[in-house]
Amino acid sequence: MKTKTLKKDKVNIITLGCSKNMVDSEVLSGQLLANDIDVVHESAKRDHNIVVVNTCGFIDKAKEESINTILEQVELKQRGKLDKVYVTGCLSERYRGDLESEVGGVDAWFGTMELPLLLKKLEADYKAELVGERLLSTPSHYAYLKIAEGCNRTCSFCAIPLMRGTHVSRPIEDLVLEAEKLVKSGVKEIMLIAQELTYYGLDLYKKRRLGDLLRALAGIQGLEWIKLHYAYPTKFPMDILDVMNEFPNICNYLDMPLQHASNAMLKAMKRQITREEIEELVHNIREKVPGICLRTTLIAGFPGETLEDVEELKQFLERMRFDRVGVFTYSHEEGTSAYGLEDDVPAAEKERRAQEIMEVQQEISLEKNQEKVGQIFKVIVDKKEAGRYLGRTEFDSVEVDNEVIINTTKRLKPGTFVQVKITKAFDYDLEGELI
Repeated sequence: MKTKTLKKDKVNIITLGCSKNMVDSEVLSGQLLANDIDVVHESAKRDHNIVVVNTCGFIDKAKEESINTILEQVELKQRGKLDKVYVTGCLSERYRGDLESEVGGVDAWFGTMELPLLLKKLEADYKAELVGERLLSTPSHYAYLKIAEGCNRTCSFCAIPLMRGTHVSRPIEDLVLEAEKLVKSGVKEIMLIAQELTYYGLDLYKKRRLGDLLRALAGIQGLEWIKLHYAYPTKFPMDILDVMNEFPNICNYLDMPLQHASNAMLKAMKRQITREEIEELVHNIREKVPGICLRTTLIAGFPGETLEDVEELKQFLERMRFDRVGVFTYSHEEGTSAYGLEDDVPAAEKERRAQEIMEVQQEISLEKNQEKVGQIFKVIVDKKEAGRYLGRTEFDSVEVDNEVIINTTKRLKPGTFVQVKITKAFDYDLEGELI
């Protein structure tokens, strides 16, 4: 007897953390559907009897959210609202032993690479032939495409290799097949993701082949936008910029996490690059692709960071004038090489430094947005919210970047492209009229 009411099983997948986790959940959903098992993403309804929590274990805040979510689902099970609670993902991979002994009520724990075992527990067979079959949890007009798993870098702050293993590229033909299926289902925009995009191909083909993959994807009919996320600056493959220039559907957008600009911090973080080399790289990228949008992320409060390091980082931002910047506070993660250092910047001071850095960027962002007033941009319509349509230009990625407020009395369909003349600029958003 599967459930008390003899109803068919229905699985609700709750995804925490990054877009890479989201793709894993979508793949799990596709496998369950192929096994004729009902599945939903993050359903608010109480019509499911099984929950799978796909956890994040990256930094303290993410771990806390994952544990709270697990406890909430276990409580629902104890109240008779659920039959089973399963846990997978990064937190489970990293701390399974501790979690099993400390958190009761979970029916089984799985690591990041144990999809077949999880499916077996859900009375489903893993179907290897289902390349690219996913149940999207995003709106139907955009999707993430994970081109590789794991990471070979040894950045001292990062626990990802502990949870995801070493870098494993997916074959070009599999990725093209998956992208074609996504486009056939209505996807117009694909965001390429990996722990590190620019390493792509080295393990599989013995050379970097991100440029070749981009060429293959750019040829897919109906794929209007391709965006690149998480490019590593060291040994950056400049050939991908030629491909960007060659194909109009590869957006002039690059997400390249730099983490810091002080040489002392870059060395302590084991980033294998200096501030001078970063500045030269940024200059060369902008020279090759004029008008490219550069997004980066930074860490505040790494062990040993001084106020001079923070000042140097702020001056670096003022010189480089990135289009998009995110700032995280350092999280002291066991198992990383930085864990042996003293976490000597208090939490409140980390937050203060992060805020100070973001204030510098806020001003730059406003100035860059003001330059766009009067210009016309191709905008993808994402959604209608509070009576207004919201969209994005090719220089903006989902959830992390600017939005465009579209003023129109016309009815617009999400996923369509429109021309918008920018009339107003804010710190992080634009407003414009439909042309």
